[in-house]
Amino acid sequence: MKLLSQFCKIEDHGGSAFLFQKTKSYYFNDPLLSAASLLLVRQVKVEKLSCTKKLVRLLISCNRADNIVTGKQLHGIIVKSGHISDASIAASLTDMYSKCGFVREAHSVFEVIKRKDCVLWNVMVACHAFNGYGKDAYKVFEFMRLQGLVGDGFTFSVLFNSCGSLGCLVLGKQTHGLVVRMGLLDVDVVVCSSLLDMYAKCSAIDDACKLFDSMLVRNVVSWNAMIVGYGHCSQGEEAIKLLVDMLRGCCKPDELTLSSVLSSCASLAAAIESEQVHGFAVKNGLQTFISVGNALIISYAKSGSINDAYKCFCSVSERNLVTWTSMICSFAFHGFAARAIGLFEGMLQGGGRPDSIAFVGVLSACSHAGLVKTGLEYFESMVKEYQIKLCEEHYTCLVDLLGRAGQVYEAYNVISQMPCKPNADALGAFLSGCKVHGKAELAKWAADKLFSMEPDEPVNYKSMANIYASSQLWEGVAKIRRTMKDNCSKRVPGCCWVEINGRVHTFFSSDKSHPEALGIYSTLEMLIKLMTDEYFRCHDI
Repeated sequence: MKLLSQFCKIEDHGGSAFLFQKTKSYYFNDPLLSAASLLLVRQVKVEKLSCTKKLVRLLISCNRADNIVTGKQLHGIIVKSGHISDASIAASLTDMYSKCGFVREAHSVFEVIKRKDCVLWNVMVACHAFNGYGKDAYKVFEFMRLQGLVGDGFTFSVLFNSCGSLGCLVLGKQTHGLVVRMGLLDVDVVVCSSLLDMYAKCSAIDDACKLFDSMLVRNVVSWNAMIVGYGHCSQGEEAIKLLVDMLRGCCKPDELTLSSVLSSCASLAAAIESEQVHGFAVKNGLQTFISVGNALIISYAKSGSINDAYKCFCSVSERNLVTWTSMICSFAFHGFAARAIGLFEGMLQGGGRPDSIAFVGVLSACSHAGLVKTGLEYFESMVKEYQIKLCEEHYTCLVDLLGRAGQVYEAYNVISQMPCKPNADALGAFLSGCKVHGKAELAKWAADKLFSMEPDEPVNYKSMANIYASSQLWEGVAKIRRTMKDNCSKRVPGCCWVEINGRVHTFFSSDKSHPEALGIYSTLEMLIKLMTDEYFRCHDI
């Protein structure tokens, strides 16, 4: 910097330009971009010539909220040096404000430019779309068309993204028709992929399938959009099948493909498919991506393979918050409370900062382990130490923690003083606590609220009937069962399945159609007796 100043003072323009080229490359890659902008100011003053490429590069480097101050300084340099009329600089400046979340400032720059080309209009459309103003993005597009510009592939990709975010299927179909008339679907695979994503986000999976089947050219983005769409619409089996078709079509999956398929495997609790995808990831070197590692943890955990999930956790070299939270919640869900709490403490000791989901996991672990004091300490630290806004899930965990420990009246106080209306999960946890500890009056209070919120949920009626039965209130039992019969008769029975030696066995409630039903129910009765004798009071399963 000092040497550059000396060149400037002696008006050695060639020397200062050479030194700027050597010095600015260091600052461009450094977080302290203000130094690079200062060098640029000096070069503008010394050489008095265009610095378009350097300005554009600096503006691109400022596309982070932390560098908005430097970006505004560059804005001043651009205005003062007369470069604001340059189309590429104006577009880069508008894009910088957009990606930093300053929509108003981006709009101010846009309005100053007299000759607006398609690139600048596209930047403004994207500015509104990516900052959550999807409807305004369409308004900008309408003004763009009034100026005689029809838009290109980028324009429509952004518009489809807006429709997907808004869930506006009608507007998306209208835009689809415009794209067809322009002939973009046959030549622009990016537009097709964006359209696929829009249909999937709007839960119009049949329309997405028709479009996907009609595509002449498909790239990995197209396949990924369809796989993610199936997962979004709870059609995990189709997502897994599509991965097989993708491999047969000689299109190489990437990390997004595998993480999306693993998410579908998790929703299906498909252990074998998770192992197969894991093997493919290892074989192709994709297991090093943290998104794949995190998806493997969740997939194995939801498939019941908690040890495999932990092995995947240990194999992730650079763990982020999602990695830690996934493993903590997995341990808590499977009843490994001590391991969940230990992992949570390990994250804190390593400098990690937990979020609201991590606290849901550790509070759930404390609840299952009966660690009331520890759970209360964690609950208080959320607000006091980490400034996390409490949500319904946190209150539900606290109610469950107190209810399981027999502190039913304290749990009632928590529900009564919640800043938001208690949801069915919180009331259900409270009802379970009343059931275990025989608090019939409080249970009736919670059950009445649940009956109004979920009139067709049989679990609530069964819980209340069991509480009345424990208190020998047989009239109450009869009344509850009549109400349940009236309200839940049309409910589709739920099912569960278990995979043994590669064969999937499906069961419904009170189902006796299985070939080995007699042996299954005999084993269940023996298990209930053992549980009753040693630990629990089982009224109904």
